[in-house]
Amino acid sequence: MIDWKHINKYIDEAETILLTMHENPDGDGLGSATAMYYYLKEIKKKCRIINVSLLPDEYNFLNRDDIIETYDPNTHNSWISTVDLAIIFDVGDYKRIRELKTKIKENNIKTLNIDHHPHPKDHPFTCNVVDLNAASTGDMVYDYIKSVREGNISKLMAEGIYTAVMTDTGCFRYSNTNTHCHNIAVECIEVGINTSNIYQIIYESSSQSRIALLGNILQNIHYELDGEFAWFIIDQGLMSKVKASKSDVEGFSDFVRTIKGVEVSMMIVENENQSCRLNFRSTGKYIINGVAVDLGGGGHKYASGAVINNSLNSVVENAVEKMKKSILEQRLDIV
Repeated sequence: MIDWKHINKYIDEAETILLTMHENPDGDGLGSATAMYYYLKEIKKKCRIINVSLLPDEYNFLNRDDIIETYDPNTHNSWISTVDLAIIFDVGDYKRIRELKTKIKENNIKTLNIDHHPHPKDHPFTCNVVDLNAASTGDMVYDYIKSVREGNISKLMAEGIYTAVMTDTGCFRYSNTNTHCHNIAVECIEVGINTSNIYQIIYESSSQSRIALLGNILQNIHYELDGEFAWFIIDQGLMSKVKASKSDVEGFSDFVRTIKGVEVSMMIVENENQSCRLNFRSTGKYIINGVAVDLGGGGHKYASGAVINNSLNSVVENAVEKMKKSILEQRLDIV
């Protein structure tokens, strides 16, 4: 059980607070940060949300007050030098906040990590708050706010919390969904959020480029190990051809995992800077985060990822072989 009252002392003692999350942010990180932002503003704290990546279009509704900023050294370094505390959400791996990690260290800023991903014992955070049983980081932010604030959360907080919980539970379909998730959703509805509108904005606003990508993927899926392992590639040539953005690839690994007979899906996306991003998803039959860790990434047992600084061909060969080996070894244990 997390002692949120004890953890609250870090926030109480801080006057100026930086809120951030991992690069290529998702609904959990963004929703958690925006909910915390509105709470901190309510208690008169100076705070800003600054990320190293651009805000994906589907989460623009969380930014109605222009509170989500993209890091720019010329704009932000002076303000960061005044920060007392950095709260980091859903990061999985500290290096995933990129340049902000350096600025936090340079300015000797205390760090409070709130996450539901595993972290090593030698983590760099001043205070590391991890709950591996939480369905989302949004669950944890909700618990914190409820522990220090009376009554229901506000509507603005609820929009962020609901977005976090909904997206990280696959719209309450994944095995991590529990009664707490549904109880949070009930309170969010009670304070007036439009759950249908949030769902439509995030999941039913696909660009034509995204659909073009999906069409190509479906024609070029590789099936291995009797169809239990499905993987696909999105290279820069395809991204350019259909004029796709980084956010257009989100959710494809989850989609391929829903194909009948597929237990593990892997997406390999070639980045512009001679690196590759990998996403792994499992139905629950096979644990996949061991492969992610082996490749320099991390995550949950059934949802994980990595970024590898190497050529596409090299990454594909290595990642496919490692995943096949892992699945085959786990098959022996199942038998």
